[in-house]
Amino acid sequence: MTDSSHQQIREGQGWRLGWRPHAAVYPGLIAGETWALEVTAAELADLQRLAVELADTMTQMADLLMDEERLTCEAESELIWLEADGFPTGYGLRFILLSGRGAEGGWPETVVPKLLPALARIGSFE
Repeated sequence: MTDSSHQQIREGQGWRLGWRPHAAVYPGLIAGETWALEVTAAELADLQRLAVELADTMTQMADLLMDEERLTCEAESELIWLEADGFPTGYGLRFILLSGRGAEGGWPETVVPKLLPALARIGSFE
């Protein structure tokens, strides 16, 4: 489990994640190449959970598709909608916040393999 009492920043080519546990409203940060957005702890937790669900779904679908078939899968909570689009071996992620701020963003398939493990480790949600 990640120690959630300290500020964290994780970043790579085309993505950045942050966690400030003592922030009053928006302790999380998610960012792409040209955008950044502060998110609530609940929004970040839902993003983490839904990203894992979509990754599992994409993996499970690999044996059911022909090599050239693309796949689009969606997952949603009350706070966030998330879409995986591409091939089981490489896909992009796109999200829309549903909590009233009207924000959306995404990461291309070249970024997602590095983003997912970092997303699983940022912050601590039980």
